[in-house]
Amino acid sequence: MTWFHGGVMRVQRGEIEKPLQISTISFDGDMTLWDFRKVMRHSLKQTLMELQRQIPTPRVLKLTVDEMIAIRDQFAEEVKGEIWSLLEIRQRAFERTLEHVGHPDKELAAHLNAVYRKHRYGDIELYPDVIPTFDALAPRFKLGLLSNGNTYPENCGLEGRFAFVVFSQDVQVEKPDPEIFQITAERAGCELNQMLHVGDSLKSDVAGAKNVGAPSVWLNRDELPNDTGIQPDYEVTSLTEILTIMGLDKLDL
Repeated sequence: MTWFHGGVMRVQRGEIEKPLQISTISFDGDMTLWDFRKVMRHSLKQTLMELQRQIPTPRVLKLTVDEMIAIRDQFAEEVKGEIWSLLEIRQRAFERTLEHVGHPDKELAAHLNAVYRKHRYGDIELYPDVIPTFDALAPRFKLGLLSNGNTYPENCGLEGRFAFVVFSQDVQVEKPDPEIFQITAERAGCELNQMLHVGDSLKSDVAGAKNVGAPSVWLNRDELPNDTGIQPDYEVTSLTEILTIMGLDKLDL
């Protein structure tokens, strides 16, 4: 395993604060490696079209993707800590949606869930910087996936890319809880201060990593202002900038 001996810095400021020894890099999934919101809305649109084909009533025809999202989020909040399987939550949310439009039908909900899953995983697209960055990092660092979502590597074109995979629904604790980072470090076979965590969420990824002493990278693709008071060790707008952090040549994408 190759070790990186460098300095913690915020990439946009170039500050060097203290030495790092990194052997492992863990990545968040949704909105870090792929655009979850885009594929989720696309999949719900396809599912809604199927529902409207099956039941073309006025109430169903007026149903929107935003309503479906709100129903799912409300149900997920109701069962938080009780139901960990995101697939079950999605299925139950379709059942709740059908009740909402006056057509309760568990078999139809299961069918809608199958349509959703077909598009949710079949139409997912990795950000263009993912594979080139992984190709450059993999020979030198142990790479892993740490996610509160449910997109497993085999469902998004990343099968065989990770030395370890940790999903909150499997371990029944989610970021930013310190326990899930501890579990991840154990599976990676490293100390927490040797694991650099990369993610798009200041609250879940950056604060979660900081709480256990793991260095963090905030992936801020849209260059949003940080008004949270949560300070990452690094801030980048592309995964390729991690190569600079790790002392590798920057990719020409």
